Amino acid sequence: MGKIKSFILDTNVLLHSGQSIESFQDNDVIIPMAVLEELDKFKKNNDELGRNARMVIRKLDRLRQSEPAPGKLKEGIPLSRVSKTATGRLFVLNSCIEPGSPEEKAVDALFSSGDMPASVPDNRILRVAYERHLKHQNQVIMISKDINVRLKADALGIRVMDFDSNRVSSEKFYSGISRKSVTEETITRLFQEKEMEDHQLPANCFALLECDDNSQRCAVARANGEGKLKLLDYTLTDRVWNIVPKNKEQRMALDLLLDPAVRLVTLVGGAGTGKTLLALAAALQLTLQKEEFERILVSRPIIPLGKDIGFLPGSKDAKLGSWMQPVFDNLQFLLADSGSLPQEKAAPKRQTKMTVESLLNTRKIDLEALTYIRGRSIARQFVIVDEAQNLTPHEVKTIISRCGNDTKMILTGDPGQIDNPYLDKSSNGLSYAVEKLKGQPLYGHVTLNRSERSTLAAIAAKLL
Repeated sequence: MGKIKSFILDTNVLLHSGQSIESFQDNDVIIPMAVLEELDKFKKNNDELGRNARMVIRKLDRLRQSEPAPGKLKEGIPLSRVSKTATGRLFVLNSCIEPGSPEEKAVDALFSSGDMPASVPDNRILRVAYERHLKHQNQVIMISKDINVRLKADALGIRVMDFDSNRVSSEKFYSGISRKSVTEETITRLFQEKEMEDHQLPANCFALLECDDNSQRCAVARANGEGKLKLLDYTLTDRVWNIVPKNKEQRMALDLLLDPAVRLVTLVGGAGTGKTLLALAAALQLTLQKEEFERILVSRPIIPLGKDIGFLPGSKDAKLGSWMQPVFDNLQFLLADSGSLPQEKAAPKRQTKMTVESLLNTRKIDLEALTYIRGRSIARQFVIVDEAQNLTPHEVKTIISRCGNDTKMILTGDPGQIDNPYLDKSSNGLSYAVEKLKGQPLYGHVTLNRSERSTLAAIAAKLL
């Protein structure tokens, strides 16, 4: 067995995951006192941060009081009391060196300077890490999701790491599409028989079959999870709520969106690739025309781009209207460009706003903040969660687990555009869900790569 390491946890790690203290196996976990002070500021929040803060605080209290005998957090308490996997000890410390020692004087001089004032909570957390580092050197590792804290710790000579228990490899990100080079005879046989043997692809993964000798000859099929590739029936996706797919990826996405057997779909792509538009078009068709669902529920994280404009007046619906404007833009496009309701013909653009309002008033479309989704059981609804890349893995789990009978859920987003300061392309909930759920018969995924919004949008997405 190697030497036991000491992992010093920053506040943002505990706020990111309430289970984080159990993620370090047989090593010691140290929580600086300043972290508890910061957790105290979040514990009353009615959001994921508040939930995780309360979870950690209760877990620490349970550790302190647990059998066979109460322990002292300053002296270390076995994590095995609350964990099946962690066998190290947990400490809550304000200092790691003896009062009055030469080391304390040196540390005081460093952390009382103008460069690292003790009034800053990050510096008080770093002080504990630095004191531990003076004694144990490379066995001490600072864990933080704050890049600036990691930079400071590294400048002090302390080993640093991001918290990555739920990270996925961005280099091996599952696209939902596999390109296969085959003979022209294989493609011809597939068009004739409508299916072919294939035991390699996971369920609902698409195969783009391209001819070796003729680049114009190709076919698109989807794996059924039972060793078969089923040729896509283009007639089902040629026109959905009067929009036409503009590329193969969009057609694949519509194939999943319209399939009643696929209950969860994730769509990943950059700006203008059509993620939200395709999801809304399928939702309108399945809910208003085919009546397979009772209503459409649309939600998105309440995270602003740039500086927040502050308090928004009005009712919940009025407040959400500002956040849901991108959804309204897509609805107005769909309803103005096509038949707005099943019994109506093409709606003039001047009537579009009225039509969107009528769908809201009749509750055929509901807007909901993700803040209020915990505890709900959502049945017979077509649920669209937009901008899902701004959710944590635990938030995505909470949302998906709300699905009741006959509900279909769509998660859309772009992992390259994350506004949550503690998430990145590899640790966000959308990427995590794609990686963990691939191959499940009820789940399908497509990565959309081509921007179709406009020529200008395509250029911006590619070059800027």
